[in-house]
Amino acid sequence: MELSKYHSVYFLGIGGIGMSAIARWFKHKGLQVAGYDKTATPLTYDLIEDGIEIHFEDTIESIPGYLNPEKTLVVFTPAIPKNHVQNAYLKEQGFTILKRSEILGVLTKNYKTIGVAGTHGKTTTSSLIAHILKSANVNMVAFLGGITTNYESNLVMNGEVNDETIVVVEADEFDRSFLRLFPAMAVVTSADADHLDIYGDHAAMIVSFKEFIKQIHKGGRLVIHNSVKELALSNTAIEVDTYGHNQGVYSAANIVTKEGFFEFDLIGFKEPITKIRLGVPGFHNMENAIAAALVALKLGISQNNIKEALASFKGVKRRFEFIIQKPNLIYIDDYAHHPTEIEAFLRSLKSMYEGKKLTVIFQPHLFTRTRDFAKGFSESLSLADEVFLMDIYPAREEAIPGVTSDMLVADITSKVKVRCNKQDLMETLKNRGFEVIATVGAGDIDTFVKPIREMLLKNYR
Repeated sequence: MELSKYHSVYFLGIGGIGMSAIARWFKHKGLQVAGYDKTATPLTYDLIEDGIEIHFEDTIESIPGYLNPEKTLVVFTPAIPKNHVQNAYLKEQGFTILKRSEILGVLTKNYKTIGVAGTHGKTTTSSLIAHILKSANVNMVAFLGGITTNYESNLVMNGEVNDETIVVVEADEFDRSFLRLFPAMAVVTSADADHLDIYGDHAAMIVSFKEFIKQIHKGGRLVIHNSVKELALSNTAIEVDTYGHNQGVYSAANIVTKEGFFEFDLIGFKEPITKIRLGVPGFHNMENAIAAALVALKLGISQNNIKEALASFKGVKRRFEFIIQKPNLIYIDDYAHHPTEIEAFLRSLKSMYEGKKLTVIFQPHLFTRTRDFAKGFSESLSLADEVFLMDIYPAREEAIPGVTSDMLVADITSKVKVRCNKQDLMETLKNRGFEVIATVGAGDIDTFVKPIREMLLKNYR
């Protein structure tokens, strides 16, 4: 399709992290950009400050009057419900309407694309790759699934867009979105069971990952975690590099750790890359850094540039994000919303702050995910000393009878476990002693970060 014929783009679900990156791209290209979202968030406020018109009412009257079926492209997220008023109206009026994944496929089609896939780690890994490339002054654009702390954006660019531009993009398995991408290089960090509301079972999800790998260009390259290396057998026309913390062809050695921050050697080459210092904590982030370093090396980035970029990387908002760092009080916010992610996050915290009381405030995300992984959630949350369990954030879903946060409580073995909701959370947290506290989840729990921070600092001694 010819994007040049459009003078405006309208987004249904503009506040989504992936949607907003594309909105920023079109705004950068000089098009008029507007959109709808269900809820105002810090991200929608940022977009409004950037000059993007956003409203929060699903009514026909809210649609900007300048929209034109011939000159306006409409982009929607699959999270938009089937009964959405504006979506139905725009269809009736003959607008061209594309899914976010479809427009991402169009935007990346003519560029050398690096697609980062995986049920965990893709946002940090793609952000690391983007940071390395930008730091090395490579001509690039990155559409990210998180706000990078280094650039305060989910759209990272360097240089003018031309035939040499490298595009970094998250290859999202949700709704099989990554099957719209045909990358020259790809990363697969993991393939744990998730999105079973879409796939039905884990086996069907694995099939989609294999299909994604098949779409890597002939002669291209796949960087894949050693634990899922069998997926690479679906495409024999590409080069494959396996990696891991302590497995795969490329791994870490001579690891030195101090409060969760790492220095390590990357081995697997004739000569190892020594004394890599990582600017973000966590065992899982060391693996993400190895994958990003491998991609950069294969693109011809020097070892020194890679080492400098990994050391200066400040992380991604809501990915192991430090909110408070005081001698006797640590507060971290994290996006983890799958049992495997929660376990990795909490194990890192316990390693970093051994002997400290660990308090977790968790908001489950989606009824189906809570139902499908209830036991795993209870087990991973039990790593904390105290668990404050909020109601399920529904996102795109309708409630499922019998599926609530209560079904997790019985199997959580933490010393303290408290059920709460958004209305009573702040009151419940009052006058309690905290040492290490974390807010965890992919819903709207981030709206509590500021009030919790203010409450903690007010009571901090």
